[in-house]
Amino acid sequence: MDKLSWIVEAEKFTGLHEIKGAANESKILNFWQAIKMGGIKDDETPWCAAFVGACLENAGIKSTRTGWARSYMTWGIALSKPVYGCIVVFSRPGGGGHVGFVIGMDKTGRLLVLGGNQGDMVKVSPFDLTRVIAYRWPSTINFPMVALSASDNNEMSSTNEA
Repeated sequence: MDKLSWIVEAEKFTGLHEIKGAANESKILNFWQAIKMGGIKDDETPWCAAFVGACLENAGIKSTRTGWARSYMTWGIALSKPVYGCIVVFSRPGGGGHVGFVIGMDKTGRLLVLGGNQGDMVKVSPFDLTRVIAYRWPSTINFPMVALSASDNNEMSSTNEA
């Protein structure tokens, strides 16, 4: 199977992380520029939606162009179940949301999500399905029926993205 263009974009940034202190990671600031929100000047402003949006925009797909994770709840086409490459929106304890790309499922049934601002970096993290509030697919891309594959992942489920 060929990789989806936005997943190829996202994978380029795996391991990218915030710089603690006064310095800022320029690539994270560039995510904001890609979604037409270049006024963000630090890498500590929650950036999961900027990451997703930048990956989409760099792949030629218009994003929601906001920094709000829940803006993806109405973007594109709604899906009833996850598929490889879809956007997933999560609730967060205490309010707000988180957004990333589904790339698989672990053997315990958790989603494996490639996202930004997961532990202050771009990485794959497992998420419990109970937090899912939307699965979305780009409306301009033909929808493939690609099943999620199970993989080993012993990491604790993500509960607080930052």
